[in-house]
Amino acid sequence: MSDHPNARRLREGYVAFAKGDFAALDDLFDENIRWNQPGRSQLAGTYEGRTAVYEMFGRLMQVTEGSFATEPMTVLADEETGVAVCRTTGHRGNVRADITDVHVFRFRDGRVTEFTAASADQYALDELIG
Repeated sequence: MSDHPNARRLREGYVAFAKGDFAALDDLFDENIRWNQPGRSQLAGTYEGRTAVYEMFGRLMQVTEGSFATEPMTVLADEETGVAVCRTTGHRGNVRADITDVHVFRFRDGRVTEFTAASADQYALDELIG
């Protein structure tokens, strides 16, 4: 069975995120993307638009001393929905995290219009981000 093109695009997006390649993410994320970041950390909330999402990414890297990483272990997608099971790691001072997350993506015309995360250990993720 071959991957749906949106699954390949998501995998490429994770590589772009790891490199800080916002130009490549521009090709994946709709200009008006809605990013839902759950929890109670300083970065929890809903971000509207690529600019707001990229600013949040910058703050995330600053808070985690550049250590935040998310590696997709399984990626599934069709025309409208994508799901990635990821290993998320990072540290902030002496606080370290190694967590399994699930990312849900909504697509329209091959671009991500909405993102929502669910963490297997939201408390640990919130502690990591502060």
